[in-house]
Amino acid sequence: MTGTSAILTCLHIIDTTTEYSGRLLAWLTLSMALVTALIVVLRYGFGIGSIAAQEAVIYMHGSLFLLGAAYALKVGAHVRVDIFYRNFSTRTRAWVDSLGGIIFLLPLCGFVLISSADYVSTSWMMRETSAEPGGIPAVFLLKSLIPLMAINLALQAVAEVFRNALILTKNDKE
Repeated sequence: MTGTSAILTCLHIIDTTTEYSGRLLAWLTLSMALVTALIVVLRYGFGIGSIAAQEAVIYMHGSLFLLGAAYALKVGAHVRVDIFYRNFSTRTRAWVDSLGGIIFLLPLCGFVLISSADYVSTSWMMRETSAEPGGIPAVFLLKSLIPLMAINLALQAVAEVFRNALILTKNDKE
């Protein structure tokens, strides 16, 4: 297996995983909207409230944003200051994206992973539950999304760096 084919295989695995999770999260968005509508109808239409249902929306929202970050990076939906970038050549964009991933994104993911370790492990040790009566007894699972986000985002960042490296080496051969 050549270096390029190994990179392509790695890219395919990471991109496929990110794409699959992104598509699942799209359904979570619909579920979140439906549960929110149900909460509103039950509360204001029938006077019925549910802390667990409200927290479920918070859990879905957290899952959507934390787990959707890698998908946003993959499809280019992340925030970018595009004043100069849009006028760059493909090669210059590849350099900017590669350096941004290596210098900023991967260290940020490492920082989030390391700094969240105690926070999440403490929550798991005490099996942290909701502070609200009738709330979801799984706050530790919600907090576990933080390091999971860092891992998913770091993997997609590596894929983007590899993809840009292929662009840069392809341009070098031309």
